[in-house]
Amino acid sequence: MTDRTEGEFKRGLGLLDSTMIVIGSMIGSGIFIVSSDIARTVGSPGLLLVVWLITGLITVIGALSYGELAGMMPHAGGQYVYLREAYNPLVGFLYGWTLFLVIQTGTIAAVAVAFARFTAVLVPSLGEQVILLDIGRFHVSAAQLIAILSVAILTYVNSRGLREGKFVQNVFTTAKTAALVGLILLGIFIGRNAEAIDANLAHFWDATWTSMSEGKIVSVESLSGLMILAAIGTSMVGSLFSSDAWNNITFTAGEVINPKRNIPLSLVLGTGIVTFLYLLANVAYIMVLPVLGSPEATNTLGRGIQFASSDRVGTAAVTMVFGEPAAVIMAVLIMVSTFGCNNGLILAGARVYYAMARDGVFFKKVGELSNRSVPTTALIIQGVWAGLLCLSGTYGDLLDYVIFSVLVFYILTVIGIFILRKRRPDADRPYKAFGYPVLPALYVLCATAIAIDLLVFKTQYSGSGLLIVLLGIPAFYIWKKSTAVEGEGAR
Repeated sequence: MTDRTEGEFKRGLGLLDSTMIVIGSMIGSGIFIVSSDIARTVGSPGLLLVVWLITGLITVIGALSYGELAGMMPHAGGQYVYLREAYNPLVGFLYGWTLFLVIQTGTIAAVAVAFARFTAVLVPSLGEQVILLDIGRFHVSAAQLIAILSVAILTYVNSRGLREGKFVQNVFTTAKTAALVGLILLGIFIGRNAEAIDANLAHFWDATWTSMSEGKIVSVESLSGLMILAAIGTSMVGSLFSSDAWNNITFTAGEVINPKRNIPLSLVLGTGIVTFLYLLANVAYIMVLPVLGSPEATNTLGRGIQFASSDRVGTAAVTMVFGEPAAVIMAVLIMVSTFGCNNGLILAGARVYYAMARDGVFFKKVGELSNRSVPTTALIIQGVWAGLLCLSGTYGDLLDYVIFSVLVFYILTVIGIFILRKRRPDADRPYKAFGYPVLPALYVLCATAIAIDLLVFKTQYSGSGLLIVLLGIPAFYIWKKSTAVEGEGAR
């Protein structure tokens, strides 16, 4: 395949395609898994739903706010461009740097690990316990190999062209959305369990924080006052991660037909649909399973949502209806869901590195389009790094590293709306942020509170995420200096 330095993206994404990227990038494995950890942190059915409701509201408000920036600057790179223009090239670079090192590639790796985990349900010989390479403290499992292989396949598909990537996205997003709707209907209308409903109603708002160590309960703390707010904020790591990546459609703005209209609309439609489905899915869970449970219980009902086997709440809910075959049914569903999710993430992420390279702050080759009008080199570099991250940790570790960094840049981007309103009052704004200035300000306040909460209660991971962002400052100046040297050499 020959590359060319100069080229143009082809506009081939309509409103439906754009909305499919939003929905498909958001729905991965999280909705079927993270409610278990949330239930251990807040301990009540009411607060479990509150966590998902707050997450949904924050996500939709964020999307409504981003719509204004997307309409103003419909360029490849999306959020990277917004930050560059609202602040300066350094802030834009810090986002792109963190996106590459942690946010996008870390999310791709986490979703790929989840895909592999559920593949092992169908083929146990491909599980995490099957070690293929063991060198001291470093080992490679069959599941990690499957995760890397899935990233490689999707990277190849997207290198073939936008049409191929779009086709995979639309097919898998349609399939998994229909399956999620089926799970919701099954739980609410067919699988509802009187025993679980009575147990949940009996302590609907009784908040408790269950601490675990090596699969056993260390303590169960009753919560009240500010500790309830702290628990809600901490537990939102999972729900925010599950609702993340809605901004990916902005990365592909150079390929969206009528982007000033279709990107804002797809953001609102996509986040609204997913938020509604996520809330209903959790309603289905609490109608089938009790929130409280015991890790020592020998049956699905006894383990509850808190201690669903391997945190597979979706599988546990379906098991209550279909019995043991549910494990296979849910494994196939989540494999479809995660595969489609990663396709959207891989397709979109490469466009940011392309935009950075065009600005001279990433490898020059990454800023080239192939003869199929896609940033092939950007796709390959993203795939290689995401593959390495698949070897670095578990699903939970990758999730914790990602979410703090995500919040920091979401906050900065929404603040950018206020900055650009003042700096460029006459700029073309085909769509204006809904509820401005109240809703964007509310988003900033809520997201900041959650970020601070994570720094306090998940210091190890949040601190590491912050460190990665700060390391981008010297990297930016090193890159700019090397670019200037290359420019002088060319002259």
